[in-house]
Amino acid sequence: MLEVVERALLGGVKAVQLREKDLTGVDLFRLAEALKNLCLRHAAALFINDRVDVALAVDAEGVQLGGESMPIAAARELVGEKRFIGASVHSPAEAEAAERSGADFLVFGPVYFTPSKAGYGVPQGLERLQKLVEKISVPVYAIGGINSGNAAFVRKTGACGVALISAVMSAPDPAAAAMQILHSLKIGYE
Repeated sequence: MLEVVERALLGGVKAVQLREKDLTGVDLFRLAEALKNLCLRHAAALFINDRVDVALAVDAEGVQLGGESMPIAAARELVGEKRFIGASVHSPAEAEAAERSGADFLVFGPVYFTPSKAGYGVPQGLERLQKLVEKISVPVYAIGGINSGNAAFVRKTGACGVALISAVMSAPDPAAAAMQILHSLKIGYE
């Protein structure tokens, strides 16, 4: 995994989220520490999914919290104001609640179908994403089935960017895949 992440970073990725629910605490810490070092070498941010303790231990830039995570307000007390708190949301109501609770940014989806997000219901689509972006004042990132072929459409909704896994991590050349998606996002911004 570290090799693939480094290749993605070489391709221009500026933020990495560590989401490994099946690791022991010590293994998660060691992986987070290794990823933090990679991110430092490539001037990228590291976010830890759900584990505020690990984020603090490796001096990550922030945490990503979901519906089953600790409340945003409690996490803020622990991480302070200098670290970012992201919230994963799947509906306008969840987005509004996360914003009111102090999330610095939201990750909304799934926008398109993807097996990793199938448990969160049918894809939200671009129209719902755009309505959410217009309603919410914190940055919104889209997730779910995003790739170089649809990233420009996602960006045109006003989303600040995208969060993705398979389009880069499963690509034969993660650096090239990251560059292609970043190029698509710039096209969507024009």
